[in-house]
Amino acid sequence: MESIIAMNADDDTKWLEWVSHQFEVIAGEDREIDLQEFKTALKVKETFFAERFFALFDSDRSGTITLQELLGALNLLIHGSSTDKLKFLFQVYDVDGNGSIDPDELHIVLKSCLKESAISLPEKKLDDLTLALFESADKDHNGSITFEELQEELDNFPEVKENLTISAANWLKPPSPKKRPQIPRHLTSTYWLNNSGKLAILAAYIVFNILLFTLAALKHQSFGVSIMVAKGCGQCLNFNCSFIVVLMLRRCLTRLRATWLARVFPLDQNVEFHQLIGYVVVGFTIIHTIAHVVNFVRLALLEDNLFKFWEYLLTTRPGIGWVYGTASLTGIVLQLLILLMLVCSCSFVRRSGHFEVFYWTHLSYIFIWVLLIIHGPNFWKWLLIPGLLFFLEKVVGLVLSRMTSLCIMEVSLLSSKVTHLVIRRPSFFQYKPGDYVYLNIPVIAKYEWHPFTISSAPEQKDTIWLHIRSQGQWTNRLYEYFQTPDPICVGAKRLTQSLKLRRSQRKSQEAKVQNLNAHSASTTQGALVTHMEETIEPMSYKTEKLFQQEKENFIDCEKEREEKPQTRSVLPLLNENRQFCNIKCYLDGPYGTPTRRIFASEHAVLIGAGIGITPFASILQSIMYRHQKRKKNCPNCHYSWCEDIKDDEMKLQKVDFIWINRDQRSFEWFVSLLTKLEMDQVDEKLGGHFLELHMYMTSALSKNDMKAIGLQMALDLLSKKENKDSITGLKTRTQPGRPDWSKVFQKLAAENKGKVQVFFCGSPALAKVLKSHCEKFNFSFFKENF
Repeated sequence: MESIIAMNADDDTKWLEWVSHQFEVIAGEDREIDLQEFKTALKVKETFFAERFFALFDSDRSGTITLQELLGALNLLIHGSSTDKLKFLFQVYDVDGNGSIDPDELHIVLKSCLKESAISLPEKKLDDLTLALFESADKDHNGSITFEELQEELDNFPEVKENLTISAANWLKPPSPKKRPQIPRHLTSTYWLNNSGKLAILAAYIVFNILLFTLAALKHQSFGVSIMVAKGCGQCLNFNCSFIVVLMLRRCLTRLRATWLARVFPLDQNVEFHQLIGYVVVGFTIIHTIAHVVNFVRLALLEDNLFKFWEYLLTTRPGIGWVYGTASLTGIVLQLLILLMLVCSCSFVRRSGHFEVFYWTHLSYIFIWVLLIIHGPNFWKWLLIPGLLFFLEKVVGLVLSRMTSLCIMEVSLLSSKVTHLVIRRPSFFQYKPGDYVYLNIPVIAKYEWHPFTISSAPEQKDTIWLHIRSQGQWTNRLYEYFQTPDPICVGAKRLTQSLKLRRSQRKSQEAKVQNLNAHSASTTQGALVTHMEETIEPMSYKTEKLFQQEKENFIDCEKEREEKPQTRSVLPLLNENRQFCNIKCYLDGPYGTPTRRIFASEHAVLIGAGIGITPFASILQSIMYRHQKRKKNCPNCHYSWCEDIKDDEMKLQKVDFIWINRDQRSFEWFVSLLTKLEMDQVDEKLGGHFLELHMYMTSALSKNDMKAIGLQMALDLLSKKENKDSITGLKTRTQPGRPDWSKVFQKLAAENKGKVQVFFCGSPALAKVLKSHCEKFNFSFFKENF
């Protein structure tokens, strides 16, 4: 947002110089801006707004904009009053220039607004939006909107009216003055207070390394400085190369999270500490190597020495090392392996679609341990206990994953290349909301295991859900594998099986309509849930009879397939994006995450960005399941309320769920689940909902932008009229742009629902922003890490 800025003479002079410079850049040698140059500079998606702005900027109707015309228009937009800006907006909407806006003109403007905000709605929904805004603004019902009527309508949106702007004109605004340097966040008292446990452990770790280094160095002080440094670093490497294993004992850490140790030690930061120790190992390795090289140079220069420098470095002749003098050779190989592992562990490798590179190079830890045992005589003593625990974890995980032959029962291909897997759940598989598993699908990659969050609730007894976004080689192969399923059921009973599938489809559609009831009936044109066959239906709410019928149909087809072998077992269901299948897979886990703390919170704030909703899908379902157990109903008037009690199972008093997506299609992933969650609260008192949803679409322009204000006003009006959002079909209105985190957190703090704890799953960049705000408001912050 931009506020009206009062400038003094000096500021005006600087602004004029800035605009003149920008004008010359855009205009070129002829010192005039034509329509094409204006479109390019304005960076708009829809030419309508560029043409309208250009026509209004070109006051003399010459077909080009001069510097004086540009200064006049920008002076109005940047320095003008709200009335001046509103007159400009009215002229944009008044396409034919007759002094009023008719419904067809408004329709053209709103259609362009939709394209600018990357929103796709059916033509009928666009008509509804146009009529909703027009009927609200046309106060005298004469069939046109005057400037005074538009001004009166905007009085209902005061914050928009006061900050009306063209966001794309930022290229003609002077750069904002540099902010005064602030104290780094890590040096503030708030940061130290909120991270006291983590900092205490970090301090103890540093002190212990210093102690190890000092004792080892003093023990070898008679051999010279280089040997002292090498031995000190070597002792620290013994500790760190062993302790780094402890931080990856996922099964042990999952159990420890359920104990009092989770309140003392920062167990949720195990991945961060693992990464930190990795850098420490590299640092100590380099210093250790340099110190030995310096010592070899010193020895080679001695007169009575029998060996040359390269012999110390590249051969076993000097006999350095406790296993056949191989210390130098193993040291060089260790140095290369450790550096290779470090490079391949960087985020630019892991998050750029090359996870397999990270995965396979990380397996070199086995060779590193073997070489370390050969290289240093004392390393095996440090590794003994952590190595044994690590070995037992791997064995237990392998045994449990192979105990029961799991299979993928159903697959749905969703928007943005998201694959939804439904896996048969074994009876012994117990997990908590938000847990994750390592998945292996032999037909995709026989030896690769990849971590994914479980998106189904533990209360869902028969199946496990996984939602996997295609971001790397393995995930892309998984998505592509189900895009072109083999033809099946091609025997003598082909028509019989086809009839069964058609009837199954019809019953499935009827069941969905019954489940969504009146709410689904209201989500008609324009909502994402319009195409119900493409949405994800909460399996826990699916009728058991219907699900059994679908499985029987699939089994019949599988029997038919046995007579004619195929390459894989995939059966199309309902449409090409949803299929029954019978593909073998293995799961290793479950493993706990910070989200296990949610049920011990009083006021939990769940923030998901994009596919980051997956851990919260499980949590939200489980929360609402437990919340329903608290609900009481009056047998006489059917009034429903929820007892304000705290129990050991769930202490939650309020949950806020914030979901941020880039585009409209991304909301399809879990829109039917969110619809069900909203329906569970329809009988609760207004404003007192236990679960509140907050949806944001970052590609949509904000309400203050002239290219979006009409659309956002229409969406608000239609949302109130139909009691649903036109973008998602939910009751919750989807907000345009990015959240204003300061305002969001202020509102959360003002609710006074208990101590606020924020749980986040998404990009590291957004995590830093949220963590900074949490520290300001004294909220606890937890981030999902694999």
